[in-house]
Amino acid sequence: MMNSAIEARLDELESKLAFQDDLIESLNEIIARQDRDLARLQLSVNTLADKLRDIGESAGASGSSPEQEVPPHY
Repeated sequence: MMNSAIEARLDELESKLAFQDDLIESLNEIIARQDRDLARLQLSVNTLADKLRDIGESAGASGSSPEQEVPPHY
């Protein structure tokens, strides 16, 4: 009688452990994917920042700055 109760409890614990292992693996994959996405997005932001800086520098080299320009409707 006692052995069957222990075996049932052991089976339940093994089942829970298997589900936890699966969950941990899934979460690990999600975190790895998010890390890759974050690195890609950071590269995109840096690229856009460089382009904006280049545009600002080229506008400054042409003699007029965006702050001094009159809007087109004036």
